[in-house]
Amino acid sequence: MKIASAEFEISSTDWRKCPETSKPEFAFIGRSNVGKSSLINMLVDRKKLAKTSSTPGKTQTINHFMVNNEWYLVDLPGYGYASASRSARFAWGKMIEEYLKNRTNLFCTFILLDARLKPQAIDLDFITWMGMQSLPMAIILTKSDKLKQQELAKSKKTIETKLLEQWEELPPLFVSSAEKKSGRDKVLDFIDQAMKQAVD
Repeated sequence: MKIASAEFEISSTDWRKCPETSKPEFAFIGRSNVGKSSLINMLVDRKKLAKTSSTPGKTQTINHFMVNNEWYLVDLPGYGYASASRSARFAWGKMIEEYLKNRTNLFCTFILLDARLKPQAIDLDFITWMGMQSLPMAIILTKSDKLKQQELAKSKKTIETKLLEQWEELPPLFVSSAEKKSGRDKVLDFIDQAMKQAVD
């Protein structure tokens, strides 16, 4: 898939205020500081489409970006941001949950995990919740450039082994680096294929 255009459309705090559901949506979510904004900018080849910040928890709304006038890329708030107030974390959690459960045009949610870290309990809880809701998902390992190839292979294997404790079949898993722009084509091809299969 070639990216011809990518434009910010709207920020929402309620799924009912999101754009009309006529176009496919692909959402991106992960723990704070997992590199979500950098990944989004890399995917659409724009330097500042999604706002990056050294301060975790920057994204606090549901942000819709129109890509190629064909589909929406949706930037969701990070979960597990410890420095946010308890009421704010609850509000984000409810906002994310209602969006994921109610958006009929949500084709897939990409869950971002830091390749350098062992699977975190909050990530595994979220993945389990997605499975219980029968919501389509894929996993993207970020910051792969920070690891040597052997370390990366070990990290990937650790995550797969952990998931197979609860899953009979693993969700699609991609390895990426915003710095090296690796994994971009595979993620975009996955999105492209998902939309083509929906039409067939």
